[in-house]
Formats: sequence, structure tokens, C-alpha cells
Amino acid sequence: MASKHSELLARLESMNEQELRRQLAYHLTEKPLGLVWERDAIEHDRALNANAVLPRISTEHSCLGDNESTGNLVIEGDNFDALRLLRKTHAGKIRVIYIDPPYNTGTKDWVYNDDYVSPKDRYRQSKWLEFLYQRMTLARDLLASDGVILISINDENRAHLELLMDQVMPGRRLGSMVWRTRQGSNANQSCFMSADHEHILVYGNPGFQFRGYEKSFDMYSNPDNDPRGPWQSADLTLGFSYRERPNLYYPLVDPKTGIHYPPNPDNIWRYATGKKVKPGQRLQTKTIEEFIELDQVIFPQKQEVKTWHSMEELLQAIDNGNVPKSGKTYTLRRELPDLEQWIGKPIGFGRPRFKRYQRDLKNPYQPVSSWIVPKFEDGQYEAPGSFVSTTNVEGARNITGIFGDKVFNYAKPVTLIRHLLDQATRANDTVLDFFAGSGTTGQAVMELNKQDGGNRRFILCSSTEATKKEPNKNLCRDICAERIRRLMEGTTNHEAFGGSFAYLMLDLLEEADLELDATPEHAQALLAMRDTDELHLANQGDILPVGGNAETAILVCRKINESVIHQLLEWPAKRLIVYSGRPQALSDALPYDSAIESRALSDVFAYAAPSHSTAEV
Repeated sequence: MASKHSELLARLESMNEQELRRQLAYHLTEKPLGLVWERDAIEHDRALNANAVLPRISTEHSCLGDNESTGNLVIEGDNFDALRLLRKTHAGKIRVIYIDPPYNTGTKDWVYNDDYVSPKDRYRQSKWLEFLYQRMTLARDLLASDGVILISINDENRAHLELLMDQVMPGRRLGSMVWRTRQGSNANQSCFMSADHEHILVYGNPGFQFRGYEKSFDMYSNPDNDPRGPWQSADLTLGFSYRERPNLYYPLVDPKTGIHYPPNPDNIWRYATGKKVKPGQRLQTKTIEEFIELDQVIFPQKQEVKTWHSMEELLQAIDNGNVPKSGKTYTLRRELPDLEQWIGKPIGFGRPRFKRYQRDLKNPYQPVSSWIVPKFEDGQYEAPGSFVSTTNVEGARNITGIFGDKVFNYAKPVTLIRHLLDQATRANDTVLDFFAGSGTTGQAVMELNKQDGGNRRFILCSSTEATKKEPNKNLCRDICAERIRRLMEGTTNHEAFGGSFAYLMLDLLEEADLELDATPEHAQALLAMRDTDELHLANQGDILPVGGNAETAILVCRKINESVIHQLLEWPAKRLIVYSGRPQALSDALPYDSAIESRALSDVFAYAAPSHSTAEV
């Protein structure tokens, strides 16, 4: 600690007056307020930036035919490495990121540096925050301009994670959702309170919006055969008081009967009167007089009508409560301004309504509810389409139905994630889950595609969770990928979804070793991820197709010889982009007018080289 103080003192002494002023201003006005965690006393993952991350397709573990291509990926490895790779290949391409990160409960819920974090670890909270911070700053760069991140979190750590995300994505918090994870339990005997809910934090880029629920038009009808079509009787008030919006506090008069209607002092009229519009003032909508002229104001037909001929009569009626009401609110009260305007006028006790036409709806959808409830409470809430099952019911049963045993604990219900993706995605979006666990997000994507005919793709990143005590454990291979494979091929309890995925393994190479140890197979996978979003298995030939069409094809060559050159000249595409270890030799061997562009494999590996920057930059 003393050395740190000495370093700080020396740094301050080396500053000139202007630098000191700037430093002081920063600490007084710009230093982040809120979440602080220990970063110096824990081991950082920044050292991982000293190497390159290269993808390698596993033929054995992929669910992919020899001549098939796929945009679905299952990536085995540390998700920090996976995110570093994806930042090279998928920056700005991901529409929806959903994650269910470890909750830092103190149990064996997450592995840090090849070991479970002990609940007695004095830096447990800081490790958790740093662990998420470095990953979230990488994930942020993957989002499309209208992309969104959805994060599940428990009640205990919601505040910490929200403050963390406010630093990662300042100003982009859209809100949160709450969902019931189980039926009420008495887990905490001391206060008799059941913590049976979790949160979903929503952080999105400016262009994002949920789809919403399609509105029901059952309340619209046309009993008077209005040529403008179906309509409903709607409220004519606005949620402001007469003090807040004095220009909207005025008598509403039925021009056919001369009956006056006082506004609710706490919820004044929705539309302005032309009598109070100032010269040159522009309104966003029509005046109340214009709506009356269009017959869009519905005045009561049968009601009590009274006339008070003096202020004394009016005040006595107010004191006796014998004045019009809007709900439980009296519309005439002693403290209201201009009470004399009601004297000598016929005052209606009914309430005018507004004729709102179906055709005038600006949006046929209503917003997503922030309250997601379990199926056993269906019918108790007005949240259409937001009913999901619970973790201990659907999540556990689904895993058991696929594997025949409960091989994974606390899997999220598929209905929850499918509901979220139904609201957040479009038909051709890519969904990323870099805490994929047992692969529930992949199943949700497949179910949603089957439901609406979409072509969404998933990228699932899952670690092995191997430790010193369990060196052979591989959650990604044996649970996540196997679950997706079984669902694609069909099980006893699930109809086959069909489809395919590429299983990627991550090779970490020092920058100095790229030229020697990086392979054409690495280049094929990297180029496919970056340029085509479609991966192929690496075949046994000398030419590895990356992707393309009849116009342009991208290829990687293991070697350059006469046979390869002949195949390239016969390749069924008008233009070829060919990567090889001997680009000049290929160029020299091609005809002068060849439509083949020769590029170096070293260019691909240079692209994959570490950026020499930390995740927080």
C-alpha cells in the first residue's frame, strides 16, 4: 500500500499546474459514482490479450454433413476467449444477446481460473464483477445498431449488476422485467418472505424495440353505422391537475344543449380549447371544438342537470357534496378558480367521452409487460403471451426428457427464453448466449423458428467447467452440444427440429507463433465466420471452400501445385478470392487475364492477432 501511495505522490509531483487542475476536476466531477470493486488484488484476465484466438471446427462433435453449411455455432472454451474471437468476426452483427451468468451465490455456480470460487474468498464479489465486466465490454461491441442485451439475475445481485451495466453501456438501460421462478416457498424462515422471483435486465442500442403484443379489437364496434368505421368510447381526460395544465382547465359545452361540464381538477381535459390558444401557437392535435364538430365527443343523453343561480347556492351544493363527480373526485370544489363561471349555467352530472376510431390507431401492438408470470397464475394478470413455466418444473423436466436423467441443475425454462426472443428478434437475426450452460437458448431459437417459420441462428458459448478435481468434465460437449444434437435429430419426447451446427474449439497462439502454428483450417473457419456466416467442415482435399456463390467464391488452399491451379481455373464462379501460404507463386502460375485474386494466409492471421488492448478499452 505504501508503494502505491509513493507512486501516486510521485505522479502528482511530476504534473504541472494545468495537469493538476485537470486531475482535480476529474476526481471532483467526472469520477464514476456508484459501484467500486477491487481490481488490483485479483488476477486479471487481461493477459489473455497477449495471444490470438483461432477457431477450429471439430468434425467429430459438429452436427454437420460433408457438403452442408451452417450459421449455428457451439463454441467450447472460456467465453472471454470466445468473445475476443467474435469481436473479430461478428462485431455489429448480433441483434440479441441473452445470458444467464453465474449469480455469485457462494455455491459451486461458477469456475474462475479453473476452480470454483469459494464462498469464503474475501475477493469473491470483486472477482465476480471483474469477471462480468471484462466479458460485457466485449459483448457490447457485438451488438447491431438496434441490438439488445438481456441478462437474467437473481434479486440479491441485481443492484450490483445494474450498476456494472450502467458503466458498460451508459445511457442505454431500457428497464427490467420480473418473472416468477417458482411457487411461493418459505425459504427464509426468519422474515417469512419468499424470494421466488428473478430479474431480466434490458440494455439496448437506440434503434431497438420489442415487438409487443397484437392489440385486441374486440372493444371496437360500430353501433351507429359511422362511416369512419369501428370505434370505442374512450376517456377524455389527461393525467395532469388544473395547476399543472391551467390551459386545459375549462368548461366543456355541448353546443346542441348548452349543458356545461366541469373538468376533473385532478385529470383535466385531454384536448385544448380554441378559446385559449394564443396567436401563433401550434397544437399537436385538433382543438376540442374541432372534435365536437366532427362528432367525436360523446355527450351524455340521460343525466342529472342542475343550475345554481348564486354563489351561495353553489357553495352550499359543494359543501353537501351535491355536485358532479368524475369517479370519486368532485369536479367542483371551493378552492377551484373562477367558480363564478358555473353560476346560472346548466351543469351536467354525466361525463363526456371520446369516440376513438380503430383506423386512427398509430400502432396495432401494445407494449411488452415487465411482469412475466408462471402458467399457474394464467388468468390473474392481463399480460397476453407472457406466461412461462418455472425453473423447477419445466427446466428440470425438459433436461430429464432429453437425457433421461437430470444431468444439469437450474436450467431456465424454454418458454421464458422463447418468449423473450419472440419479442426481441426478427426472423433472420442471430442470437448469442455466451453463458449457454445446457443450451436452453439454442432450443428456444429452434422452437421459435418452427413456430413462425423464421431462420434465426444461434451462437452458444459454453465452457467445459473442468477443474483439478474433475479434469475430464466437459459441459459444452456432453450437455450443451449433445442437447442441441438430440433435438435436431429427434428424441422420444421431442420431434426432430432438423438443422445443423458447427462445433468450434479455440486454439490460443502466441503472436510470434502464428506463422508457424496457424493452419489453413484455422483460416477457413475464421474467414467463414467473418465474411460469410456459414461454416463448412474442412474436407481432405487441398482446397477448402469458405463460402460464396456463382459470382464470387472464397477459398483457402493447403498447398499450391499444378492440380490445385487446374481446379481453381475450373471452379464454378466468375471470381475467386484464394488464400494460400504462397500467394506470389499462385499469382505467377495464373493466366494474365485470370479472375482469381491471390491473397496471403498471413493476412488472415494478422487480422486475428491480439489487439494489445484490454477488454475495458
